[in-house]
Amino acid sequence: MSTARPRTPTSTRAIRSPRELRRSAPLFAALGDDTRLGLVSRLCTRGPLSTTRLAEGAGVTRQAVSKHLEVLAEVGVLRSRRLGRERVWEVDAAPLQAARECLDAISQDWDRALGRLKAFVED
Repeated sequence: MSTARPRTPTSTRAIRSPRELRRSAPLFAALGDDTRLGLVSRLCTRGPLSTTRLAEGAGVTRQAVSKHLEVLAEVGVLRSRRLGRERVWEVDAAPLQAARECLDAISQDWDRALGRLKAFVED
């Protein structure tokens, strides 16, 4: 039985620290709501939309949609601008990309851990 540990390839990206991962927690919490996730999805596929247009078919009141949009704006996923009497919302991709990088880092950690477990079991 070999006691040598297999070498794990190192990533070219720095693994995120727990502090950096915690910064994404509010974003994940905000996207954990079905209504908010649906709003972001609609904005990603259809582009900028007014609050009124987003409320159509959302299954909740316009006031509820407005509150959900504000939550998403607070975590940085959405931004808005005034256009006459309406507010038009659009996605800011940067926080979503940062969240994706966090998930990628976690995935890489799991892959390495599973690789170590596999090597241990096979030895």
